[in-house]
Amino acid sequence: MTEVSRTVSTKAILLGNEAIARGIVEAGCLVASAYPGTPSSEILPAVAKFADELGSPMAVEWGVNEKVAFEVAAAASFTGARSCAVMKQVGLNVAADPFMSAAHFQLKGGMLLVVADDPGPHSSQTEQDSRYFAMFAKVPCFDPCSAAEAKEMVFDAFDLSERFGIITMLRPSVRVDHCRQDVELGELRPPKGQVKFEKEPSRWVCLPASVKVNHPRLNAKVEEIRAAFETEFGKYNYEVPSRGKSVLGIVASGVCFSVVSDILKEWGREDVAVLKIGTPHPLPLKMVTEFISRHPKVLFLEETYPVMEMQLPDRTGILGRWNGVVPGAGELLPEVIAGILAKILGMDQPSGEGSSLLREALEDLKITPRKPMLCPGCPHRASYFSIRQALPNAVNPSDIGCYTLGVNQKAVDAVVDMGASVTMGSGFFLAHKAAGTERPIVSTIGDSTFFHMGIPGLVSAVYNRHAFVLGILDNSTTAMTGGQANPAVGDKLRKGDEGRKVDIEAVCRGCGVTFVRTIEAYDVAAGKEAVKEAWEHAQSRSEPAVIIFRHPCMLLRPQQPVVQVKVDPEKCIGCKFCINFFNCPGLVFDETRSKAYIDERFCVSCGVCISVCPHGAIAEVSEEGK
Repeated sequence: MTEVSRTVSTKAILLGNEAIARGIVEAGCLVASAYPGTPSSEILPAVAKFADELGSPMAVEWGVNEKVAFEVAAAASFTGARSCAVMKQVGLNVAADPFMSAAHFQLKGGMLLVVADDPGPHSSQTEQDSRYFAMFAKVPCFDPCSAAEAKEMVFDAFDLSERFGIITMLRPSVRVDHCRQDVELGELRPPKGQVKFEKEPSRWVCLPASVKVNHPRLNAKVEEIRAAFETEFGKYNYEVPSRGKSVLGIVASGVCFSVVSDILKEWGREDVAVLKIGTPHPLPLKMVTEFISRHPKVLFLEETYPVMEMQLPDRTGILGRWNGVVPGAGELLPEVIAGILAKILGMDQPSGEGSSLLREALEDLKITPRKPMLCPGCPHRASYFSIRQALPNAVNPSDIGCYTLGVNQKAVDAVVDMGASVTMGSGFFLAHKAAGTERPIVSTIGDSTFFHMGIPGLVSAVYNRHAFVLGILDNSTTAMTGGQANPAVGDKLRKGDEGRKVDIEAVCRGCGVTFVRTIEAYDVAAGKEAVKEAWEHAQSRSEPAVIIFRHPCMLLRPQQPVVQVKVDPEKCIGCKFCINFFNCPGLVFDETRSKAYIDERFCVSCGVCISVCPHGAIAEVSEEGK
């Protein structure tokens, strides 16, 4: 392998995720794999970008799901290569099986697991704390408070991984992922050592006998790493002492340290000491307990679970999530932390000039509040309308993606996790069958999600003869997380890398599905007929039927005919059918006139709404009428 070393040495304003990506490339990582998911989505594309810029030979690719991405990275580390897997917090649920097993191995190359958490949450089905997973698997965890620190932690995480032969976790939260900061750009370090897999079954084969050796060794590693965190990582774990006698001690991890530091500075409270912890697991207990012993009251601030508190041998008198002083759910926003501090310190909470200026700026923008909805021209809207009109009494399980917003069209009844639309279709079928009743079931899943976790459920449904319709909403991208490629598209991340497109129809037939129909999503009439036929087939044959609704995402700027439309006020009876069941931002209802109309600021002239109005009030604008 050719060694590459190019010195850059300059600063750039980077997104937190870009800073992490830069660290991954500079550290000499050779294999990086991920599945996109907010707030982690920007990391892997940035890895590819920096790898191209710096001439790194590394492989950078999307896995079809987080389990696949993790296993690819793990195997690379077995050869001695530095590797990295990237995902969001719920993605670690998917990768948990190999993660828990690989934690026991004595790794050869450094392996970094980047898990982006979403306190709040902003775009996730849970606000779970990945640091708990680090505790569960007994692996070290770094919790950055800024973009620059996140980049620096990448280097130390790789070094620590190789020193102890263990996976290391970097757990940035959403505010670190999406902050911007001046970050030092360094040189590309040449890969360490030779990449070679040595056959050693006792090391690489996960058997009960090996666990009996590996688990005690893992326990010993945790304590050795704890000792290292006590003494060698002062740049991440340090005290900001009070001036004079301290009235309160605060132990803060991750972005909570940055927030509380800003608040104390703004308030001029120099009588509060803060212990910054950048390595919450294993917790540097000597450092923390010594800090606790010197302060009359100690507050723990961490997102989102009490991971540091949980590791304390004695929580007597500790203020935090365990005793309810810190809320048990939700993001610790500046106003939340300020409220907690003001109450503990017995003071009125200052208004804060910065927050009032932000509030005034937002008010000046005069933004009309509205709930999230599918984009104008989104093909999923047309697909959902076809499904609802074909089988209005159907049960509609759905999945994770943009199309979850079909709930606004009353076309989504249940969402659990990625792939559950298919298996919930099976569950609803079995429950009704056992009860001696019958009801149509139409599940919906996106193209990327189908490859992620939909295929096993479909195989199970074919095998067990479950009768339901599966609508695969193929918009040729992974839209919700930023338009990443997936197997249905075939594109890859790095310049010169060519992927191979995987045919959804062929996959469905390979799973044993006999009814596979592909429909132009914008063709509402054809969609309705296809759904009816699919349900009749599923009923009569007692097996799943698949319809692929295909049309590219509007954000891909597809070339399509422009169809200008208008609402005829004479024909519109004000029934709101188009508003309630089509839910397009370009269709608006005038309450004073009790009429619908086209808002040309949002209309993209897709023309689908012509098929929607039961009274024919929406029509194409003729050349004469333009």
